[in-house]
Amino acid sequence: MNRFGKLLVAILWLATVGAGFTNAQKPVRATSERPFEPAEELVYVAEFSRALLRKMDVADFRFTASRTPLNQPARDSRSAAPEKTVTNALVFTGDISSKGFFAKLFNLRFRVRMGSIVNPISFEVQNTKRIDEQGKRIRSSEAVFDNVGGKVVWTETDPRNPSQPPRTVSSEFTGPIQDILSAFYYLRTQPLQVGKTLNLVISDSGQVYHVPIRVVERKRMTTVLGRVNATRLDVELFNPRGMIEGGGLVTIWFTEDDRRLPVSARVKNEYGTFDIKLKKVLRDSSPQGYLSKQ
Repeated sequence: MNRFGKLLVAILWLATVGAGFTNAQKPVRATSERPFEPAEELVYVAEFSRALLRKMDVADFRFTASRTPLNQPARDSRSAAPEKTVTNALVFTGDISSKGFFAKLFNLRFRVRMGSIVNPISFEVQNTKRIDEQGKRIRSSEAVFDNVGGKVVWTETDPRNPSQPPRTVSSEFTGPIQDILSAFYYLRTQPLQVGKTLNLVISDSGQVYHVPIRVVERKRMTTVLGRVNATRLDVELFNPRGMIEGGGLVTIWFTEDDRRLPVSARVKNEYGTFDIKLKKVLRDSSPQGYLSKQ
């Protein structure tokens, strides 16, 4: 896939899920108060505009949150006391796939699937699995996080070439850390104050990145949910040492109600403007709700 294709996949994925704050990571809200539990599914569509090309469908996104039973009670990795009342880990999944005339026009066909297992007490990511399909190229990867030792080990393999040695990257980190999927949900548990600048600490492909984020403004917006109050975040994903090289601007809007839903994102860069909008929300409020079909 050419540079434009690779950058497009990175932009769409990171703009939608890469927004978690961990300066000194604040405690998350109690399990019963989290807006995405016990189960939730969010569906988005991404559109591309440049010059005479206006709002062309680019990709579909689907995110789910659910729970999975633990073999033993969960506990905070930095605490010696086990939490006997929490018996389910948090499970987050993300799926992005190309669509429409845009994919045919630029010969860009891709699909990225990702799953994260998260400690329900500390909200630290424990394991990340990802399958990346770009044309005929397929890569499978797994990141294992040692939250006590402060180390992440990422391993990537080629399912179509089992004899090829795996690619491995490891990095050290201090304090709590997220992957690009768990960060999406962690942020929804946090207060957002206009004027505040925070630092995103996130691991992707075995690397650890620090990305400044500014809480810019609040305003009324028209969304699939109707007219809502929303908060705007400007995320500095683009910089020489950031997750995406080159110039660009990423803006994300979150509702101010208890759901804290990311309703809209916009990415502007040299290639054009990408608008990502929430299209559907599915909720299961029952204690055993898992929203299957992931």
